[in-house]
Amino acid sequence: MSGLLHETDEHRAIRETVAGIAQRYGVHYYLERGRAGGNIDELWKDLGAAGLLGVHLPEEYGGGGGGMAEAVIVVEELAAHGMPLLIWVISPAICGSILAHHGSDAMRKDWLPTIADGSRRMAFGLTEPDAGSNSHNVKTTARRTDSGWVISGSKYYISAVDESDAILLVTRDADLSTPEKSRLSLFVVPTDAPGLTYQQIPTSIVSPDKQFTVFLDNVEVGEEALIGEAGNGLRQVFDGLNPERIMVGALCGGIGRYAIGKAAEYAKERTVWSTPIGAHQGVAHPLAECHIAVELSRLVTARSAELFDAGEPAGEAANIAKFAASEAALKALDQAIQTHGGNGLSYEYGLSELWFVTRLMRTAPVSREMVLNFVAQTSLGLPRSY
Repeated sequence: MSGLLHETDEHRAIRETVAGIAQRYGVHYYLERGRAGGNIDELWKDLGAAGLLGVHLPEEYGGGGGGMAEAVIVVEELAAHGMPLLIWVISPAICGSILAHHGSDAMRKDWLPTIADGSRRMAFGLTEPDAGSNSHNVKTTARRTDSGWVISGSKYYISAVDESDAILLVTRDADLSTPEKSRLSLFVVPTDAPGLTYQQIPTSIVSPDKQFTVFLDNVEVGEEALIGEAGNGLRQVFDGLNPERIMVGALCGGIGRYAIGKAAEYAKERTVWSTPIGAHQGVAHPLAECHIAVELSRLVTARSAELFDAGEPAGEAANIAKFAASEAALKALDQAIQTHGGNGLSYEYGLSELWFVTRLMRTAPVSREMVLNFVAQTSLGLPRSY
C-alpha cells in the first residue's frame, strides 16, 4: 500500500517482502512477546535472512546498497502490520548509519555484516538523566589510558540493551573538552564489558524492546573501540540523529496506517440499527481526516529520506517528518480506539496496547517542543529561546 507515494518496482518488491514476513507473525505475536517480556528473535532472524535489516547499508559490508528510502519502507511496513520495532530504528538505522559513515574499515567489516544479517544488534547510548535533549551536556566521560580508554558515567532510557551485543556510546572526551566547550567521542562498547551494568526501567510501554538505565564504572576499551576521530563525536552523532528522526516518521506512518485500516474495516462491518457505523459522518469524517494527516506525514518522511540519500541538508525535513508523523499516528490510533468503542480496549483488536509506544514517539527521540524550537529558529529565523 503506497497511497500517495510513487514507488519504484524495487520499492514495491521490498514492501511486499516485508508484508509477507509480517503477515506470517502478526500483531498478536508482537504484543504477546511485549506483554510477556519476551523477544522477537524469530522475526528478526527472518528479516535478516531476507536482507531487510541492511537494505540501507553498503553492499561491500553485507548490506543492500540502498539508503534511507529503502529503510523507511521496511520500518513503515512492519509498523503497518502492528509491529513498530524500536530496535530497527536503533541498531540498523542509527548505529549502522554512524558506523557506515565514520567507523574504521575493520569496524565496518566486523559489525555491519552482522547488523545486516541480524546475528548481532547494537544499542545507542546518548541520553542521560541530566542531559536530556542537550547532547552538549553529556557527563559520561572517556579518558585516555596507556592501552586505550576508560569510561565512567550513566545513560538513561536506553532501548533494547538487553538484546544487544554492544552499545554505541556517546561520551565527553575528558582530554579534549574544556569548561566552556565539551568535545564528544564515540565508542563501540560490548554489553558484557566488565563494569557495564544495566537496570530495566518499568514503563507502560508494551513492546519487546524494553528501556534501561546503563551504568559504566571504569569500563576499559581498546583504541579499536573509538569511532572515527576523538573529539569529533558531535558531527558523528548528528549523522545518526537524522536517520533516527526519519525512521520515527516511518514507524509512526506505519502505526497510523495500521490504526486507520483497523478502524475502517470495523466501521464497515459493525452494524447498529441495520446501518454500518461507517455510514455515519460522525465516524467517517474523523477517520478521513486522520488518513489525510497520516498520508501527508508519509510524504514528508519520504522526502526527508530522499534528501538524506542525496547528501542534501535533511535536518529540517527529518524533524518535520518526525513531528508530523508522531502527531498524526497518535490521533489516528486514538480515533481508531474510539471507532471500536469498548472493543478498542480489548486485546483481541490489537489497538490500545500500541498507544503507549506511539505516545512515546511524541516525546522521543526528540520532543515536539524541541522540534518546534528547531523549526522556529532554523526555518523561520526567529531568535533562539535557549
